[in-house]
Amino acid sequence: MARQTGEFAGKTVIVTGAASGLGRVTAQGFAQAGARVAMSDVNADGLQEAVDAVRADGGIATAIPADLTRAEAGTEIVGKTISEFGRLDVLVNVAGMFHLNPVGLTTAAAWDRVFAVNVRAPFLLCQAALPHLVQQQGAIVNIASTAAFFGHAYLTAYAASKAALVNLTKSLALEYAHAPVRINALAPGGMNTPLVAGMTSLPEGVDRSLMARYAGFRPPNEPEEMVELILFLASARATAVHGACFNADRGITAG
Repeated sequence: MARQTGEFAGKTVIVTGAASGLGRVTAQGFAQAGARVAMSDVNADGLQEAVDAVRADGGIATAIPADLTRAEAGTEIVGKTISEFGRLDVLVNVAGMFHLNPVGLTTAAAWDRVFAVNVRAPFLLCQAALPHLVQQQGAIVNIASTAAFFGHAYLTAYAASKAALVNLTKSLALEYAHAPVRINALAPGGMNTPLVAGMTSLPEGVDRSLMARYAGFRPPNEPEEMVELILFLASARATAVHGACFNADRGITAG
């Protein structure tokens, strides 16, 4: 599964959540493999810094700031990518958000925001991207989570949204079973990213022993480890993989 130098040369890739963490290193990985990368994030300043870093490394990238809670964002991101680069070969839906709170403190607005970013936005991006991806015989990689596969105390909205994203991936894969496009997901365990690092304070009354259930026995993943799997799923090396969700969680879901 070794990465091939220049294997994405001439191809165009959209990466959301590209200002930091997994999204940023994913965009860097595709650029290093020769792709032109349309990088999107709600954090416009951080996004421009990430784009500048890709360019400084010799890559080709453009910044598309976008708020994924807006229903129009998916169409806008895809449209701007086509206008800039003329084609689209890969969509990687990395952007996501946590909401850590007891059920009783989870508001309808918070629930809706989590689902808007973690489920609706990937769906609308896929919807807008698929005609172009079919034309280029491309690929979609949705970033799910091991939270999709078992209960998570205090992360009810997040876990439910990631389970929905996995099923969305499989449903799209079935609908496009006869089309020359591949649609898969990757489900990391915990990662050393700014999103996770920002969860330093817990709401009052949280029982830490309930959270230990999904902490795992091994250290968290590094984002760079996930990039190799994302590039594999997006590449011609993974022609046999369609409608799958790869778990990369250091054994958390093993039992």
